[in-house]
This record gives sequence, structure tokens and C-alpha cells, in this order.
Amino acid sequence: MRLFNTLSRRVEEFVPINSKEVRLYSCGPTVYDFAHIGNLRYFTNVDLLKRALLLEGYDVKHVMNITDVGHLTSDADTGEDKIERSAEKARMSAWDLAKMYTQYFLEDIKELNIIYPQIICKATDHIKEMIDMIRKLEEKGFTYRIGDGIYYDTSKFPSYGELLGKEREKALSGALPGARVEFNPEKRNINDFALWKFSPKDKKRQMEWDSPWGVGFPGWHIECSAMSTKYLGNHFDIHAGGVDLIFPHHTNEIAQSEAANSEKFVNYWFHVEHLLINNKKMSKSEGNYLTLRDLKNKGFDPIAFRLMIIDHHYRNKLNFTFEKLEKYATTLERFDITLKTIPLLEETNEEDYLEDYALAFNNALKDDLDTHKALQIFSKYIDVLNDYIFKGRIPRNIKQKHFQLISHFNKVLGILDEYAIPEEIKALAEKRYQHKKAGLLEEADKIREEVFNKGYKIIDYSNSYLIIKRRYNELH
Repeated sequence: MRLFNTLSRRVEEFVPINSKEVRLYSCGPTVYDFAHIGNLRYFTNVDLLKRALLLEGYDVKHVMNITDVGHLTSDADTGEDKIERSAEKARMSAWDLAKMYTQYFLEDIKELNIIYPQIICKATDHIKEMIDMIRKLEEKGFTYRIGDGIYYDTSKFPSYGELLGKEREKALSGALPGARVEFNPEKRNINDFALWKFSPKDKKRQMEWDSPWGVGFPGWHIECSAMSTKYLGNHFDIHAGGVDLIFPHHTNEIAQSEAANSEKFVNYWFHVEHLLINNKKMSKSEGNYLTLRDLKNKGFDPIAFRLMIIDHHYRNKLNFTFEKLEKYATTLERFDITLKTIPLLEETNEEDYLEDYALAFNNALKDDLDTHKALQIFSKYIDVLNDYIFKGRIPRNIKQKHFQLISHFNKVLGILDEYAIPEEIKALAEKRYQHKKAGLLEEADKIREEVFNKGYKIIDYSNSYLIIKRRYNELH
């Protein structure tokens, strides 16, 4: 497998530290609100990467954090804690709010058929590990104290900003657009960042802890360093995130982790591009975002959104529209119809040639996770199946290979979800079929609409019918 490594700015052959095991850390959500679909694009692409690695025969140890404290409204370590601010507006405790939005997030990724990481770790459960790492940095001379907290001195880390490539000099001067790093006159250098923040003197926080430096809470960046190294070791294979985390978050993770542990932190950095809406970055701060619930409320199956993500390379921006989502929902229904029709076809004894679609599919994934090309290969196979459906029969050797091949594709795509048709829907569809045979077309149409409103579609054939799950709300 070859992957683009943000650290080197080139596509590299992927070679894990241990031959058969891949250790993967992906930055998780800050649980102060629902995840928007831009966030979910990133989580889905990490899932696709993990599935592709599993397909290659690797064991993947995947760790993801939940940021439930310490993420301030500014990357400059100023402003309010996002969790505490949201809790105050909701008139809830910060703990209850974080728990609630964590659960919503886990429900979202389940609906997108994302495989849960083996370890999901909350920041608030790892305060000790963060304090221990800060103390190591302090002992090595990388920290200093100012009025609002303990800070990391970036001038002590000569390779600070190497993850930025050509943008490094802009970042070091504070001129990198969109970085949201402001100058605090107490800081020694513009990019120095908080490791531990002191609680305000005039206001008691809901989430605060004792530390060697005083009562307070951890900085955002120290969380991922402490948790990733606890579960994956000081040096591991892949660290994933959205492109907006390259600076300052991942840049700061490298600086503090390598300074604390005196060894390389991560070999491959995997970053996913933005999902746009109206060709602008989707952002909660701008208010131009959608959640998975918004898509569902418009009648779309979350798997249609997964299909949209798969059809775009993770390093390319993707502009979201509902018209585009409808196209993918329609495609998903087409896949459903084809795959549910194949078992009904008559088998013939003739032999037929079938291209090695599995090999082509694997090769696409190994080429920097080219899911767009992999989906094209899958679609080409669907076209082959439709030719057999048109003929009304399928060679026995193809049918025997079919189920194994579909399973192979779906190990990565994760779009061919198995679902059972409820007995109530089956009974309605059969009743409609009998009405049609008897010429009672008006009554048949009413049942068809009833079935549709219950979330299913009936596909008519000359002497039979098929029931599929409805993937979007528009009745055609």
C-alpha cells in the first residue's frame, strides 16, 4: 500500500513498524454539539483506511479520543472552553452535556457503518497521564509559566513546524492564514502553546483538577499526545485528522511528544480534506453546516452519504449539495435492486469469463486509498450483473463467485448493509401484487404508497416483484 504522508508531502510505500500490526490514532470529536457532516466525512475516510488495511491482512489497533474538556474557542489558548460554554447555554452540567453529545456521535458513526475503534478514550479520564507528560517536559526544560498557565517553549524544539512543509515559515512568523494564533504579550514566542491552563480566579469551572502548578485543566494539544502514546506507544504508525488540524494541533502534538519521549512520534500523517457547502468550508463558527440528522430529516439514508464520500478521493475537497446526495441515494437503490435480483436468476451450465475485479479493486485502494477508482470497479461489476439480469440467467461459475466477490468489495465499501424485510411489508407487497393481477390498480397504488411511507419500495417485474429499503424520500 502507498499513502500520502503529510510529513514528507509525497506518496510513500506504507511500511508498518511491526510487520503485521498497524497502530492507528485518529483525532476524535470535541463533544459540545452534534458532529457536522464535514466532521463525518473525515471519520468515514479513517474507517475506509482502516478497512483497506484490514483487507491487506494487517491487524489494526485503532485508538480515538473524545475531547470532553480543554478545547477553547480560540487556537491561541484564549476564550471559553467549548464544553463549558455549550453547557451553560443548554443549562446542563458540562459532564452531562459531554456524555450526551458523545452518545449522539457514536450513534452517527454507527449509522454510517463506521467500525468503532478498539479504544475510545475520554480526555477527562486521562488527566493523570497529561500531568505526567507535562512534568517530563518541565524536567527537560521545555516549559515556562505565565499568568494563565504552563506553556511549551517552541524555540526549544528546532524542527517545530516541519509538518507544514512550505508553509512552515509563515507559521513561525504568525502569518499563516486561518491559523487563529494570536500574540499574547506574556508568551516568549507567537506559537508557544498552553499545556496546562489555570482556572479563572473569579469563576469556578465545572471541570478542573489539582496539579503541581495549581488548579486548572489541560490544554487541548496535550490530550492527544498523552492518550495516543499510552495506548499505542511513544512511536506508532499512522496519525489521522482533518487538514485543519495540521496546524497548530498536530504540529504541537509532534513537538511535545518528541520532546517528552526523545523519539519519533508518528511515521505517517493522514489528513482528510474539507467538505464544502456552497463551495465554502463547513464550519460551526460560520453557522453553515449540516448534521446527519438534517440529512435524515430530508429522507436520506446515511449510507447514501457514505457512498458520496467513497466516490471522492480523501485529499480532494468535496462540495456537498442535496442534488448530489440524491444521485448517490438513487445509485444505492440501483445496487440494491441488482444484488437482490441475482439470487432469483436461473443458473446455466455454461462457463463465462469474469475479470479479476477483486485484484483491480485492491490495487485501487493500495494507490493512496483511491476509493473513487475502487467504486468505479465495483460499479463496472454491477453493470456485468445487470447484463445477466437482462438475459434472465447467469452462468453457474459466475453465480458461485458472486457472493464471495460482493463480500470482498463490501469489506471496505461498507455500503451493502444487510436488512430484513419486515413481515408486515411483505404482506402488504403481496396484497398489492394480488390487487394488480385482479386489475385493482387504484387499490394497488395506495398500498405501494403505504409501503413507501414505511420506508420501502416495491420494484415490479413482469410476473413478480422485489422489495428494497428506501434510500431517499422522493417518490418516482
